[in-house]
Amino acid sequence: MGEIEEALVSNDRDSDEIVTRWSLFTGFMLVGLFGFGGIGAAIYHVLVDRRRWLTPSEYTSLLGLGQVLPGANLINLATMVGDRFQGALGSALALIGLMSAPLVCLIALATLYDRFSDLPDVKSATIAAAAGAVGLTLGTGFKLARNILKSPPAIVFAAASFFAIGVLRFPMLAVIAVLAPLAVATEFWRQRS
Repeated sequence: MGEIEEALVSNDRDSDEIVTRWSLFTGFMLVGLFGFGGIGAAIYHVLVDRRRWLTPSEYTSLLGLGQVLPGANLINLATMVGDRFQGALGSALALIGLMSAPLVCLIALATLYDRFSDLPDVKSATIAAAAGAVGLTLGTGFKLARNILKSPPAIVFAAASFFAIGVLRFPMLAVIAVLAPLAVATEFWRQRS
């Protein structure tokens, strides 16, 4: 069995808690409430650190799968986690929980911003919020890197994708189309050796 399959069926979570429909809804609602500037850090915190529904390895595997599927990767992740614990209804509840609080906040903040956007303090606050979002994104990236970058080929492919997308500005889909098959083939070859 490969690493991804082992991570997906792993039972080494710290908690044997039964994940109820209500806890799925409220857990993902927390993600939506805490996820200003992006929910990457919040979803990891709730699913792995706080609720312990997933191990770091399971989270990384599901996130990776969510990234190669069409649609937003964290929406895909919420759908898979909901389905894992409560089936199709769990997926729906996870998505409703994830989106309900941000939608209410967005409507309220858009209304306020529309009215006060010309004030210098509001402009400064917007810049500060963007800086905070960058920090959250980097922090989550470093947490994920600890779980993924455990072999020299993984480090090489991570660096290559960063360089191709971040420095050379190649289109992400083109980079994925080239590097993903190479990374899979390399890992397959490594495991067979």
